Amino acid sequence: MLLLGIDVGSTTCKYVLTDKEGNIIHKAYERHNTKQAEKVLEFLQRLEGNFGLKPGRDRVYITGSGGGFIGELIGARFVQEVVAVATAVEKLHPDVRFVSEIGGEDMKTIFIKEQEGKKNRQVYMQNVCAGGTGTFIEKAGRKLGIAPEVLSQMGYEGYTLHRISAKCGIFAEADVNSLVKAGVATEEIIASLFEAVVYQNLSQLTKGNTPLPKVLLLGGPNLFFKGLQEAWRVHLQRLWQERGIGNFSREEMERLVLVPENSVYYAALGCVFTALEEDGGVYAGYEKLLWWVNEGQYESKLREGKCGLVSSLEELEEFKRKYSYVVENKIVPKKVDEVVIGCDFGSTTAKAVCITPEKEIVFSCYTLSKGNPIEDAKQIFRQIREYLGNGRVLALGLTGYGKDLLKDVLGADVAVVETVAHATAGLHFFPDADCICDVGGVDVKVMIIRQGSVVDFRLNSQCSSGNGAFLQGVAERFNIPLSEIADKAFSAKAMPNFTMGCGVFLQSDIVNQQRKGWKAEEILAGLCYVLPLNVWVYAGNINNLSQVGRKFILQGGTHRNLAVVKSQLDFIKSKVPDAEVYVHPYSGEAGAIGAALVALEHYKRHQRTNFRGFEAVEKLTYRSITSKDTVCSWCPVNCQRSFIDVYIGEGEGRPWSKVPLEAGWVRLIVNNACPKGLVEDERELKAVKEKMERVKHEFPNIADFVKKEAFRTRVQKVH
Repeated sequence: MLLLGIDVGSTTCKYVLTDKEGNIIHKAYERHNTKQAEKVLEFLQRLEGNFGLKPGRDRVYITGSGGGFIGELIGARFVQEVVAVATAVEKLHPDVRFVSEIGGEDMKTIFIKEQEGKKNRQVYMQNVCAGGTGTFIEKAGRKLGIAPEVLSQMGYEGYTLHRISAKCGIFAEADVNSLVKAGVATEEIIASLFEAVVYQNLSQLTKGNTPLPKVLLLGGPNLFFKGLQEAWRVHLQRLWQERGIGNFSREEMERLVLVPENSVYYAALGCVFTALEEDGGVYAGYEKLLWWVNEGQYESKLREGKCGLVSSLEELEEFKRKYSYVVENKIVPKKVDEVVIGCDFGSTTAKAVCITPEKEIVFSCYTLSKGNPIEDAKQIFRQIREYLGNGRVLALGLTGYGKDLLKDVLGADVAVVETVAHATAGLHFFPDADCICDVGGVDVKVMIIRQGSVVDFRLNSQCSSGNGAFLQGVAERFNIPLSEIADKAFSAKAMPNFTMGCGVFLQSDIVNQQRKGWKAEEILAGLCYVLPLNVWVYAGNINNLSQVGRKFILQGGTHRNLAVVKSQLDFIKSKVPDAEVYVHPYSGEAGAIGAALVALEHYKRHQRTNFRGFEAVEKLTYRSITSKDTVCSWCPVNCQRSFIDVYIGEGEGRPWSKVPLEAGWVRLIVNNACPKGLVEDERELKAVKEKMERVKHEFPNIADFVKKEAFRTRVQKVH
């Protein structure tokens, strides 16, 4: 007789096959890419063929978020996952008193206490939000362009740490974006993520209880991320010292905080140990599961969900004929002697365009964000220099998250607010537009136009539920390239119902739909379908779309996805039947185009530029400093600011600073929560005041002098 324990998790499936004494014969750990039933079917077919798993003889126990329904189809007995993990821990590590298991999209802590010779368990779980989980760390790693094998070896100790929220995955993403645009080193951001995950576990999932040694770390993230293990040991060492548990050395912490080799298999092992103590769970074969995969789940989906994004191939072809330019339009380089440059330093990419004085777009380029806006700028301007050769730059305009940071460093003529840049780009091509909707990487902008001017706008920059980053993040989890999202979504014949609103609840919704058997392409179709609701109602707070107007312009990189465009078109038409819906011909570059057009107007007025030149940009030297000396002390919040010092050959320096700055360098202060944080401390206020007094003395205000002298009362002496 064989015993099989299966763990159907939110991102992976695991199994452990043993003989009747519990000796392991085989085990496997594989991602299911939302196809939980298909992966379990693959496991069973493999085990029957290669290891002789036999219906009616062998026994199967199953656990995990997707285990309940699948278990009914194959005759397996279901074991609640916390019970399964705790059973394995008590069997293999009887001296362990605290367990932390971090999975793909949930976390759990287990306190094991012994009273009067009996052990009892206290369990706390977080499974609504993916913040602080493996998916949370992997998503941040992808955003920063870090390969998985590199991410797994990145450390925690010795790095400056920054505040990142791990309680909510959406706010954590916003925090990471802020650090990226502030130029914080990638290693520091990852170390801060490890810090956030452990802090979240110890502050929220312990409910005031003290984890006692020994401690067991389970789950993929605890096993695969070296820095996460370091963070656990540092925090627990400090906690145990503060609470009088013991003052342990680093060597002792290695023995007291364990990460077993089979860390990812403990739930499956717990199933096997449960089977050894009970009867039942006789394997019924995989025929019912095969039927469910091939037929049953589709019938169920049609009952629970809705039809796909298109009802027929003809409808899809007609739509593509009208909107195919969205993905086909490309800016073809054209050699000219003079250009105006517009750059959009966004949250996920940096983009640039070159236009002529006649407003013709002659070049475009982009680069994925490297985690440092100055490095992004260098990469962008290398591409422009290669294109322009000996040509002349008439003006430079910036927009996006990095505009304020880079304006003085690059010598930009204008730093354009994003809403102005996108409105300018939209009105350039559609001067009679009533509404411009820009959906970017991590924000949504809705601009309402009247007679060519913006009269109102809505901006959502905190929650990523209605934008490209959320959609892209889900696709990446499913190993679907960005360029294939639309085709995958259009291929779905049915799609699940998703709830409009917060990305946290959407994330939870996705997990629930996976459990029901919805595939990756169907989930993507459902997310594209709900995106307009999030854009217009949740982010834009516009419940009556007909009051906005009838000519709608869609732009931003997310609208290069035709599935999103189709969803937007259907939604807008359902609210405004006679609406005209257009997509900006260069939707992804709209922000950069707008910045270039504003810069061109500046050049026409002033006939000069402040651009420092390609050589100066290439030679930019910078350093980023975050320490106790950079902390803002103007209020009790004590923002952990960063000083980014850039050498541009100009500037007096800051010899009076706690972090002295030599002449020729300029200091950029970032990660401040309010304008006060732009000033270092009282000494800088004094230095600024002294400079103002010096300028006032050298260049007196003549009008003020005349006013005082003219009305002064003069006393004449009487002789």
